[in-house]
Amino acid sequence: MREPLLFERVLLRQRGHLFGWVPVCIAVGVAFYFGLRMEPTWIWYAAAIGAAVVFVLLGRMLPEAIGPLPFAAALMLTGFVIAGARAHHVAAPVLTWRYYGPVEGRIIAIDRSSSDALRITLDRVVLERTAPMRTPHKIRISLHDKDGLGVLPTPGLRVMTTAHLSPPNGPVEPSAFDFRRHAWFGGLGGVGYSRVPLVALELPPPRQLDLIVFKIRMSASAQIQEVLAGDVGGFGAAITTGDRSAISQQALGQLRASNLAHLLAISGLHMGLLCGFVFALLRIVIALFPPLALRIPGRSYAALGALIAGAGYLALSGGNVATVRAFMMAATALVAVMLGRRAISLRAVAIAAVLLLCLQPEALLGPGFQMSFAATTALVAVFGWIRDHSIKIGPNWAKPVVAVIMSSGIAGFATAPIGAAHFNTLSSYGLIANLLSVPLMGALVIPAAVVALLLAPFGAQWIGLWVMGLGLRWILGVAEFVTSLGGSQRYVVGPDTAVLPLLCLGFLFIVLWQGRARLLGVGAMGLAMMMWFGTERPLGLIAQNGGLVGVMTDEGRALSKKRGAGFAARNWLENDGDPSEQSTAALLWPPDGMPLGAERRLIMHLPGKRAQQSFGRCVPGQILVLSLPAAREFAGCDVYDPSRLKHTGSLAIIDFNGSIMVQSAREITGDRLWTNWPSR
Repeated sequence: MREPLLFERVLLRQRGHLFGWVPVCIAVGVAFYFGLRMEPTWIWYAAAIGAAVVFVLLGRMLPEAIGPLPFAAALMLTGFVIAGARAHHVAAPVLTWRYYGPVEGRIIAIDRSSSDALRITLDRVVLERTAPMRTPHKIRISLHDKDGLGVLPTPGLRVMTTAHLSPPNGPVEPSAFDFRRHAWFGGLGGVGYSRVPLVALELPPPRQLDLIVFKIRMSASAQIQEVLAGDVGGFGAAITTGDRSAISQQALGQLRASNLAHLLAISGLHMGLLCGFVFALLRIVIALFPPLALRIPGRSYAALGALIAGAGYLALSGGNVATVRAFMMAATALVAVMLGRRAISLRAVAIAAVLLLCLQPEALLGPGFQMSFAATTALVAVFGWIRDHSIKIGPNWAKPVVAVIMSSGIAGFATAPIGAAHFNTLSSYGLIANLLSVPLMGALVIPAAVVALLLAPFGAQWIGLWVMGLGLRWILGVAEFVTSLGGSQRYVVGPDTAVLPLLCLGFLFIVLWQGRARLLGVGAMGLAMMMWFGTERPLGLIAQNGGLVGVMTDEGRALSKKRGAGFAARNWLENDGDPSEQSTAALLWPPDGMPLGAERRLIMHLPGKRAQQSFGRCVPGQILVLSLPAAREFAGCDVYDPSRLKHTGSLAIIDFNGSIMVQSAREITGDRLWTNWPSR
């Protein structure tokens, strides 16, 4: 037989460690689907399925060393097909026009908007003079009525109001987060607001499982807020029922600035703490009865009980993406315990990732999926390496403390780049805040919540809630203290599109690859960081409705208005890594327009009819941005008004080798199921 080539020997060394690459390959296929600029036709999917079958057959025929390569290609094609199938499966009508008028629907979710207004999500929607085939399945309305809400929103209540609705907005700049895609996979076909009270039309049906669970959630949230007032009660309701409608924007801001906002989301930490506490409690209870402990496998039954408790927590919390992800990971570990396998391993993490990517491939693009699996993978890899090499992390009495410190540091290090890439912020004292808060969450808050649940049938839940409130007050106090420190939050520029995927692939190569070649992952991560540091922000930005213009100057981005289009302004400045307020950035904008790049092309913003009417002649090559449709001719100008921007979306102006180039959101996102661009 021939001597295996070096390449084959390297691949043979990976045998037994390849399962961790399965979700990576599927994720590559999913990312390819979302990165396309045009929607694939059925021919694409048929070809992908056929090619995947061929690769599987080829992998079975090739030598053992290189056989996994065709399987990897088949998994990538599978990810592509899964993502496409999911996108078509969730298809639902989306508004293509602005609507104002009566709205009817059934309340299926209650939360708060970024402006701190109460917000409701409705299904079974009815819009005036709109055919059912064109009516969105779900809409979301913020309630801004100053005279009161009218009827109090309750789960399952059918209500009517008068609302302004519009299609979900596209990205605020061409390469930014696309809310339309997020809304598409959430079944959300319209968003808006109402300034009139709600009117109740029909009481909730008495027997409907989803509404019964929703009522239980909101009832539990109300009971928690009766015992724990203010933000403490809102915090308690958020971590137990997923209801964030009672926590203030100030408290949310402090938790985000101190890197403690992850404690609000019912994610891996909460699910792990709950299942771990229930598992330990059941094992103790079983051990207290020796005849029972000798006759049944206590660990397996305790794991089964913890799995049931986790499923109940999933239902109670509303089943959002983060909680589903956390439950899958916890369930994988608990099932491994029941089967007598190692519960905490990279294989278990990979199984959870595969399950989630198959059920919700769109989750790959969200920070929750990326940060959760980055933290879990890093923790399992590091502590697994410590276990396999029998490394002591301190004396026995100090091991829990050292483990907590290491866990916070490892998870923080793994998730910091991802959080910074998505949210443009780094918490200077996040590690300290987590060390002061996370142990208390596990030792006091979650156990007290379980005790409150056990005491609820006897009307004594207030005991557990009071104890839980002590821990939550401490955590909010830590967040407030850390936020008050100077330089507690630093801002970073948003990276180019390729930076984060390269960074994640480098990290995964370090963790999953066997042998010294894993150091190539360090090189990939280093290259990604160099690309990040070299990121150049667009010279100019134009909002998708023409309501705001921003131009980069030596002092920062100058904005054309000190008020209005606040969401776009906030996102532009955050992506620039600039903590300035919109009003401050507007001081940099001169009244006679801004010159752009080496060509010194002048860009002017004309908000409103009066600005259009008072504008004189165009300078050749001048760029005019209008917030209303053009009311007259502007000869010689390059005009962007709402009617033109409707076809392009938001715009980025780039200085390309001394020449001005305009890039549109449509060019970046392409024409996909969720974009709803008008015909060209």
